[in-house]
Amino acid sequence: MEFYEIKSSAALIYDEFISSADKRTDTWFLMSSPFPQTLIIAAYIYFVTSLGPRIMENRKAFDLRGVLIVYNFSVVALSLYMIYEFVMSGWGTGYSFHCDLVDYSDSPQGVRMAAACWLYYFSKFIEMLDTIFFVLRKKNSQVTFLHVYHHSIMPFTWWFGVRFSAGGMGTFHALLNCVVHVIMYSYYGLTALGPNYQKYLWWKKYLTTIQLIQFVLVTSHISQYFFMDCTYQFPIFIYIIGLYGVIFLFLFLNFWYHAYTKGKRLPKVLQNQTWEHHSNGVMNGNASHEKDE
Repeated sequence: MEFYEIKSSAALIYDEFISSADKRTDTWFLMSSPFPQTLIIAAYIYFVTSLGPRIMENRKAFDLRGVLIVYNFSVVALSLYMIYEFVMSGWGTGYSFHCDLVDYSDSPQGVRMAAACWLYYFSKFIEMLDTIFFVLRKKNSQVTFLHVYHHSIMPFTWWFGVRFSAGGMGTFHALLNCVVHVIMYSYYGLTALGPNYQKYLWWKKYLTTIQLIQFVLVTSHISQYFFMDCTYQFPIFIYIIGLYGVIFLFLFLNFWYHAYTKGKRLPKVLQNQTWEHHSNGVMNGNASHEKDE
């Protein structure tokens, strides 16, 4: 009886919670409830941390060079499309880059922004392939806690973003992330093409700076909320984005410090390996496919 009462109370709380969700996204794929995505994320974590490595333990690593080339440049194309949609649905057509509210109307602009947010959310599941490819190629050292955490927490939190706050100032970090992904996945794709394309990677040294700028811009933009009168409809997302940005900014600066200050005491080859692993493998949630060579 007591269990039934607890279950009923939980159901009532959930119903009340979901009643304030954006009705426009009710019927969209994976949007009816957070439970399907939770199962996908749980299966992903189980596979990349336990099942996958055990399956591959006595098997030869897969040669996925061709797959990686197609995958990386496909992510670049998808990221470019999402940039276009974010820009055309708000960030280039009226947003002030200050207190931009969510448009919950059925206007073409409002629905287009919501659709862009959903596509960004869904892209996080596609990017889980990063980790699966590591496992299939037996690059288990790249499957770090922060890597798996990043690929798990992003889709989970963005489900709530799409259901409750699909637009406004809370989407700026998504736009920036798409820009960074165009650059990063272009690098990964060119690297996977082989040694003949190394001459086109002269800009590799700027990747870490680009990532640092991303976190600074995200943190600076979202911090405006705390210094102005803004009636953003779901402030909880502002706090989540701000916390996420600050945490990763400090982690990034910590890696920067160890790589460029303490790392200078190491041989140049080790400096490069250390920084490559931290900046690309951990901070962006991806590891360099240069290791395919």
